[in-house]
Amino acid sequence: MYKTTFVLFLTAFLVSCHQVHHYPTVTVSHDLSKADVEKIFEEISNWGRWGADDERGTLNLITPEKKLAAKDLMREGFAVSLSHSAIKGELEKGEFVHDVFATGSSEEEFSGCSDEFRVRYHGFTQTHVDALCHMMRKGEMYNGFKGSEVTREDGAKKLHVANMKEGIFTRGVLMDIARLKGEDFLDGSTDIYPEDLDAWEKKTGVRVRPGDAVLIRTGRWLRNAAQPKWDYSKFAGLHASCLPWLKARDVAVIGSDLALDVNPSHVEGLGFPVHYGVIYSMGMPILDNNDYEQLGEECARRGRWTFLLTVNPLVVEGGTGSPVNPIAYF
Repeated sequence: MYKTTFVLFLTAFLVSCHQVHHYPTVTVSHDLSKADVEKIFEEISNWGRWGADDERGTLNLITPEKKLAAKDLMREGFAVSLSHSAIKGELEKGEFVHDVFATGSSEEEFSGCSDEFRVRYHGFTQTHVDALCHMMRKGEMYNGFKGSEVTREDGAKKLHVANMKEGIFTRGVLMDIARLKGEDFLDGSTDIYPEDLDAWEKKTGVRVRPGDAVLIRTGRWLRNAAQPKWDYSKFAGLHASCLPWLKARDVAVIGSDLALDVNPSHVEGLGFPVHYGVIYSMGMPILDNNDYEQLGEECARRGRWTFLLTVNPLVVEGGTGSPVNPIAYF
């Protein structure tokens, strides 16, 4: 179980990492209670790090120098979309509604086509980015902003997705954990632990650096094809013990091919603790429901697991996130 000595160890560990940029293995128990995870939330907090009024969180780590270095990763001009095609259907099921109300049937000399999109993108289907107002704890959001600042009339007055309107432009790192374990996909509610992240770095020789976007592949879309009746009650993802690892590495953006967390969380009484720790404590945007199947193949073919990543959300004042089409450039 979580010990007082661990709190002291974690504090010293995080300080040493920021001072000397040396990243030893993060040792955190896999057996965490809700109280243990709540202590981790406090230990990894970025509240006040960039000022009391900061609304960008870990995007502050993507400095002009980081962007210029990421630009140089595009050597071939080859692009891969990380967005899964919109899953069309019923709005109430989190599916994408596409209504075409002006078609090509007109015989007028000049005419056009028009349509309407509607989507409830938070969930397990559509590729999207979570803004920092998406998660809150005890009535507060990242950096101490009040949850009451999100209203039905205006949306979020703070931490909304329009704070990302300049887009995300940084080094992307694919961590293909399904490939690491020799599987097409991770089945059931497979936990991904810090040791797995360390093992991937060792296997590929790629070290995660401050300001990186880390993308976790579980093979979810291959699982969808293999298990068409899968109901998302159990899926692979990061265990809560990965939170100190992400903080120590100063990751700027985290993404996965499902909802990032392992589900169930294996922390009794607390669902989606990685979501809460990442957004609420660290101020880190999440990319959910990405499609990494082509990306994984392209990376493996090149023996190269880093690339320029760009993400451009819709500029919606008050929005809690946005559908996106992330692009990896080689």
